[in-house]
Amino acid sequence: MKTFFLYICNLKKQPKILFKMKIFSTSTIRDIDKYTIDNEPIASIDLMERAAMRLTNEIALRFDLSHRIYIFAGQGNNGGDALAVARLMVGKGYQVFIFLCNPFQKLSPDCAKNKERLLKIPGIQFTEIISEFPPPELTANDVVIDGLFGSGLSRPLSGGHAALVKHINASSATVVAIDIPSGLFDENNASTTCAIKATLTLTLQFPKLSFFFAENDKYVGELKIIDIHLHPAAIRNTPASIQMLEAQDVARLLHKRNRFSHKGTFGHGLLIAGSLGKMGAAILSSKAGLRTGIGLLTAHVPECGMSIMQTAIPEAMLSLDSYSNSIGEIPDLDAYSAIAVGPGIGTTTQTSTFLEEFLPLTGNIPVVLDADALNIIATWPVQAFPSNSIITPHPKEFDRLAGKSASDYDRFIKAQRFAARNHTYIILKGAYTAIICPDNECFFNSTGNAGMATAGSGDVLTGILLGLLAQGYSLKEAAILGVYLHGLAGDIAVKSFSEESLIAGDIIDHLGKAFNELKLNKERNNIIN
Repeated sequence: MKTFFLYICNLKKQPKILFKMKIFSTSTIRDIDKYTIDNEPIASIDLMERAAMRLTNEIALRFDLSHRIYIFAGQGNNGGDALAVARLMVGKGYQVFIFLCNPFQKLSPDCAKNKERLLKIPGIQFTEIISEFPPPELTANDVVIDGLFGSGLSRPLSGGHAALVKHINASSATVVAIDIPSGLFDENNASTTCAIKATLTLTLQFPKLSFFFAENDKYVGELKIIDIHLHPAAIRNTPASIQMLEAQDVARLLHKRNRFSHKGTFGHGLLIAGSLGKMGAAILSSKAGLRTGIGLLTAHVPECGMSIMQTAIPEAMLSLDSYSNSIGEIPDLDAYSAIAVGPGIGTTTQTSTFLEEFLPLTGNIPVVLDADALNIIATWPVQAFPSNSIITPHPKEFDRLAGKSASDYDRFIKAQRFAARNHTYIILKGAYTAIICPDNECFFNSTGNAGMATAGSGDVLTGILLGLLAQGYSLKEAAILGVYLHGLAGDIAVKSFSEESLIAGDIIDHLGKAFNELKLNKERNNIIN
């Protein structure tokens, strides 16, 4: 193979896209809390009460009075939240057992205030733990509320706290964590050795970065974000490079179609896909591109795919490679407004040579690189990507490109550096697919389900991205909208099937409903663009 040098085309400035669901560091959240206290204005103890009321209401919706409630509170404000929840749940008629872990006999001011309020309740079942104690026996009908440590944890759990957490984890009780499971750090958990394994995490106002990584799923469980109405100006004016996609914000990206538009208005996409035995990938990507609204789609496939493609998807035009079983010939690119390369092309030497010679010719045409295209590039001595490209690796594919990662957090940090260095957009696929931009912005997706972990799902995403880019969406817009629509179509499809029975074609079949759902959201919120 020839030495392949990095080439960078003119990098178009991508639009700044702002979403309301921002992901902040712990120190930034403290600043927003302080701003709320100073400018609402509201006393810190009253802000804690507001949070506790919303937490209590959510817990009461899920568990009736037949459940015993065990609340474990720590010495800080997370413990203060837990004590306030305890008092409110007693008021609702629950049988509540409260344990305040206070080995240093020093509470935060608001935690101390909530302890004082709690002890005024006659007959309260309250235990303050100063030294080792026999933990209560927990049954399957019990609900544990974890308020031991919040997101400000500075070191791994040890000693009595670790022993208590292990006792809770070993029980059959349902565990609800307040804000973050005790023992889990809000970002990097490389040093985590012991943490609460929550059934449900009720996080306050903002999700924590660590919630989006697979290695922490066993701790987080189901995630619910509790809005405690921190000051909107503080949230709006505090920048965040990491955000979470929500329907209302994604709906703003949808382009409105003009009545007098024609197929040429919506672009002409080129899909380079397929090889002997892998023509299904080309079919799925083509169908997804067409269902996403592309005006014209040409699939460049090997000769072996001609009858298959013409039969399976007559709406797509064909460009036949001169090679019978794999891609090896470069098509003329003049007619195309977007290109996607990779689904099912294989990794033969012939195809690798094709890709090496092809990529520099794409110029300013936006390009999606997926699947085997990424596996081929990973083998090159010097990797190269067009600067106007989107790549869509799953974790193992990304590791082939950037080297093995010790954790999902480590992989995320690598992906941020990789995107900036290579001037490319990375769609790092997973339960919360991450869209990582070269300007250091990152968006975590909120749609999708485990049923989408099925063969061909990635090929569908590639087709969706091609369809959006061909229609004139920017790289950032296409990545965000494409990932969200892909997951939303999967969520709609799974209602008719099941996670076990979902196949990639079902995602394509429900893209129309996904578009309609976003359009309705746009109309309901009077979004004009």
